[in-house]
Amino acid sequence: MAKLAQPKCPLRPGDPCSLCVPGANGPHDCQTVRLVMEDPELREMLQAKKAEWRALQSAS
Repeated sequence: MAKLAQPKCPLRPGDPCSLCVPGANGPHDCQTVRLVMEDPELREMLQAKKAEWRALQSAS
């Protein structure tokens, strides 16, 4: 039996998409993801968070 691919949340590194936004079918149509990606300050904060998460993953 083949496993189904589960999309990852672009805003929570390492976590699967939990469909936390009503009406979203995944990260591709999530309004929260869209808002973060369109805002330069929020996108910069997200990049810092992802870098921190990667550093923690490589340390363990």
